[in-house]
Amino acid sequence: MTLQGARERWVRTGGVELCVAELGDEAQPTVVLVHGYPDSKEVWSEVAARLAERFHVVLYDVRGHGRSTAPRPLRGGFTLEKLTDDFLAVADAVSPDRPVHLVGHDWGSVQAWEFTTVKRTEGRIASFTSMSGPSLDHFGHWIKKRVSHPTPRRVGQLLGQGAKSWYVYLLHTPVLPELAWRGPLGTQWPKILRRLEKVPAGDYPTPSLPTDAAHGAWLYRDNVRARLRRPRTDAYAHAPVQLVTPLGDTFLSEKLCDELERWAPQLVRRTLPAKHWIPRTRPDQLTAWITEFVTAVEGGRPTPVTDGPYADRFGGQLVLVTGAGSGIGRATAFAFAEAGARVVAVDRDAESAARTAELSRLIGAPEAWAETVDVSDEQAMEKLAEKVAAEYGVVDVLVNNAGIGLSGSFFDTTTEDWRNVLDVNLWGVIHGCRLFGKQMTERGQGGHIVNTASAAAYLPSKALPAYSTSKAAVLMLSECLRAELAGQGIGVSAICPGFINTGITSTARFTGVDADEEKRRQKKSARLYGLRNYPPEKVADAVLRAVVRNQAVVPVTAEARGGRLMSRFTPRALRAIARMEPPL
Repeated sequence: MTLQGARERWVRTGGVELCVAELGDEAQPTVVLVHGYPDSKEVWSEVAARLAERFHVVLYDVRGHGRSTAPRPLRGGFTLEKLTDDFLAVADAVSPDRPVHLVGHDWGSVQAWEFTTVKRTEGRIASFTSMSGPSLDHFGHWIKKRVSHPTPRRVGQLLGQGAKSWYVYLLHTPVLPELAWRGPLGTQWPKILRRLEKVPAGDYPTPSLPTDAAHGAWLYRDNVRARLRRPRTDAYAHAPVQLVTPLGDTFLSEKLCDELERWAPQLVRRTLPAKHWIPRTRPDQLTAWITEFVTAVEGGRPTPVTDGPYADRFGGQLVLVTGAGSGIGRATAFAFAEAGARVVAVDRDAESAARTAELSRLIGAPEAWAETVDVSDEQAMEKLAEKVAAEYGVVDVLVNNAGIGLSGSFFDTTTEDWRNVLDVNLWGVIHGCRLFGKQMTERGQGGHIVNTASAAAYLPSKALPAYSTSKAAVLMLSECLRAELAGQGIGVSAICPGFINTGITSTARFTGVDADEEKRRQKKSARLYGLRNYPPEKVADAVLRAVVRNQAVVPVTAEARGGRLMSRFTPRALRAIARMEPPL
């Protein structure tokens, strides 16, 4: 695989020749991407192509990898000091007059921490984005603190990271890693990655892989033990740092970075549900975060504007909420906006949707848009999905929240009543999942779908046959989708609120009664829900928490949680309660 349209040059330093590739406009800020082990610069191709639309992007093969030459002898040729020499040579060649923005993954991040914390690079680095690679100095202090002041929690963290670092011990053994890489491991590596992380086999060039990996073993041998034993005490970052933590990293515990603010005072944290090789599996999200961070630093703002709850998780993500004009939908849009997400507020009431988008921007959303659609209209939803993908991008989080209420006995509920409820409450969810969920799967970078069901989904009621049926269907649809999409990194959650104080009570229809009686019941329901006074903001909090934790079914409110337990363990009692409901 090659970097399409890249300009190549060779940089000589310390007895090696480094292969350097450049993309984008050289007049723009320079972003230098440093790859990890056992990769080459091509691991960045997806991210580099996207960043090149805004920046001057530079990638280079680390010494001994890809098309760069290896030092001779290998022993002592991969020290952090020599890697720093390489970086400075590249930076001087591609951006002699301006500091560069540094991005590192895996061992690229390990060495970039060195670049960002040593005195001789001050003024050459404008910002640093780190992912899946700690500073060896910081790691050394982390270990020493847990050894010298052990507690059960610290010992558990130490043992946990020790288990994740099994490969480090093997790479320190003589000859064995080289034999393994030049043998079956080298030929099977692309297949292993495809199984572990859904990385396409073509993403890792195989011709030079065994040699690269054999050379790269010296990255560990030349640096790890020496630095962990005697970590520097002055390893403070002299540039703003953005830390991107994949929560499913096979090799690194997120606890490694618990005390990172000590070493990086200008620190921005980001998290995402992914495994180790995020340059390949999450290029869109990384591009968005790098672009936001570099732009902020260039503009004199080293940290994002928003610092609300879950900002590390949702900052810059695209979230679409249906039924966003009021109630739970509006509260959910606001919660994501506060977390720094870009918000698409969808409602059939254009004015309400526009108001939600406007307020979302004021709250903290970097961008927010309003779209008008009836979720029950399949063609309208198809047009919406096409427009959103074309103008805003593929949705990262979809919240199918739009719904209507209907109360009345089964025999008072007409065919038209059933059709209206199912069209909005069920088919609206189906349309959203089918259209936006398909875009998520085709992109192949994960995502999350949230479907608003109800406690009525599992609580039988002779007053709500149509509404309860629609919500029970949403709950089961969510469970089925969750099973189907799990292997593609897409989570699905069903939110089941109880009695929430929203406007749905005053707009819900009551069958089998005249207009005056319907208005009376609407007022009565609104008054009762008002007395319960459970705000929609708490449901919105549950939505964000469900996405972060990838929860399957989330009952909200005490009655919803109690009903869920009874439906599972004492269903006969629930049926008895349903029979004792007062007449309509």
